[in-house]
Amino acid sequence: MSKKIKLKGVIPPVATPFKSNGEIDFTAYESNLKKWVEKGVNGILAFGSNGETVHLTQDEKIELVKKSSEVLPEDKLLIAGSGGLTPEETIELTNRSAKHGADVALVITPYFYSSNMTEKALIKYYEEVAAKAEIPIMLYNVPKYTGIKIPLEVIAELSKNENIIGMKDSSGDITYLAQIMEVSAEDFDPLVGTANAFYPALTLGVQGGILALANIAPAECVKVLNLVKENKLDKARKLYTKLIPTNKAVTAKYGIPGLKAAMDKLGYYGGKPRKPLITLDDKEKEELFSTLEKADLL
Repeated sequence: MSKKIKLKGVIPPVATPFKSNGEIDFTAYESNLKKWVEKGVNGILAFGSNGETVHLTQDEKIELVKKSSEVLPEDKLLIAGSGGLTPEETIELTNRSAKHGADVALVITPYFYSSNMTEKALIKYYEEVAAKAEIPIMLYNVPKYTGIKIPLEVIAELSKNENIIGMKDSSGDITYLAQIMEVSAEDFDPLVGTANAFYPALTLGVQGGILALANIAPAECVKVLNLVKENKLDKARKLYTKLIPTNKAVTAKYGIPGLKAAMDKLGYYGGKPRKPLITLDDKEKEELFSTLEKADLL
């Protein structure tokens, strides 16, 4: 299997909408997907961290893949967040996702026994998954949730694997991202995983991002990307800077409940997060909506 799929553009790690009874609202999900596509995104990540992946069953994840595959145009990338805690679990969900239309699998580092996730253990894990996965895989570096920052030596080695095509780096560490680009194979595509680092990542040569912010400001994220491509760096930087407080609000400050509240306010369907997460209170919503207004998103 060769590295034919190029990872680029703006890709929202899409939120999973739920009905009042807690079941997934696939009608709302389809509506959201169509709106994101209209805004110019290059694809989606289904059941990533922002999709509440840890609160979904494997069968629910497969239903999300099916619906996504039905709705997305053929030229849009469908990435499945199929990483689990064991290679067997990851391979099973990856290949089930592939069967129902996923193009790429995003594979988080095994994190529960984080102190034992040595360079050797990580390489062995990813090589086993890559060897048995029926679609290309991406590394997923998200130290905020895992406590693990993938060592550069591991990335350098894994980037040579023909079925490991890239990486989502959600560390927000620009120096680290620059080093990834330096040590990895030429056909390995790192994507930035936080809008806080989006503009500087693009100026380094990164070709796109998987951004929570793109759930609520997809057109603006695409515009930042296009302005950089057009070498209109001052305009790109100003728009990026304007969006940073909103990104911080829907990630670091309020998290998924904030992201979903913002989606509801901006014409998407966010709804309630799944338990044990709780919705924002009125004061928090007021503060969040003020932030959206200052970013000219309302």
